[in-house]
Amino acid sequence: MNMALEVKSMAEFFAEGKQPEILFWVGSAGSYDDRAKKISKAFVKILHKANVDFAVLGTEESNTGDVAKRAGNEFLFQMQAVMNIEVLNGYEVKKIVTCDPHSYNCIKNEYPQLGGTYEVYHHTQFISQLISSGRLKVEGDTYKGKRITFHDPCYLGRANSEYDAPRTLLQQTKANLVEMKRHKSTALCCGAGGAQMFKEPEKGDKDINVLRTEDALETNPNIIATGCPYCNTMMTDGVKSKEKENQIEVLDVAELIAQSMNL
Repeated sequence: MNMALEVKSMAEFFAEGKQPEILFWVGSAGSYDDRAKKISKAFVKILHKANVDFAVLGTEESNTGDVAKRAGNEFLFQMQAVMNIEVLNGYEVKKIVTCDPHSYNCIKNEYPQLGGTYEVYHHTQFISQLISSGRLKVEGDTYKGKRITFHDPCYLGRANSEYDAPRTLLQQTKANLVEMKRHKSTALCCGAGGAQMFKEPEKGDKDINVLRTEDALETNPNIIATGCPYCNTMMTDGVKSKEKENQIEVLDVAELIAQSMNL
């Protein structure tokens, strides 16, 4: 792992009187969760490879407030949102990219009514743009012939109707994309959204992430691809509950692209 991944802050750009092409919104999982940090690193490597001028907020980035809102604490959500919007507007941020569909949905659809209007992209959308504009070329046979199934994140798919970008990227890896019975608009939630990630499951005969993992296992995959750090956790736990962690990897789309390119 190349530890010298250079990432500049908005404050550094601002001090130089410059504006980056995009702000990478890292999100809470991507900043603090050890597994999700690997997704952040993979995305940063892709940005470097495509020569994208980008910055992060660093210590000035705070939780979007999404979890508070979903759990019913509108007051806390607005406090978080307004604080973030003040920082973003102070830096005159125009374009934001994030690996977290929860942050994506929240900043794109819920920040505007509080005074924060930006162009917001999920990382799969942005990487797709880099490829279609010729700034990034995916070459390599790392995953050629592997069976990959993609789990649609709720806040990317149903909430924002983006089904194509992640699949377009997975096809770039030369893998065989095998769809679950429930996919795209009929995909089943992994069980993490709406603040459910942070509470114990309620009474029932099966955890929802295990049910979703069973959907994935029916496709006989080598890899379960995700586009959300929370989905990644839930599907990884599901694979472990089925004692399949030695046979099946759970990887973010950005990791699959980065590894295809040997980054």
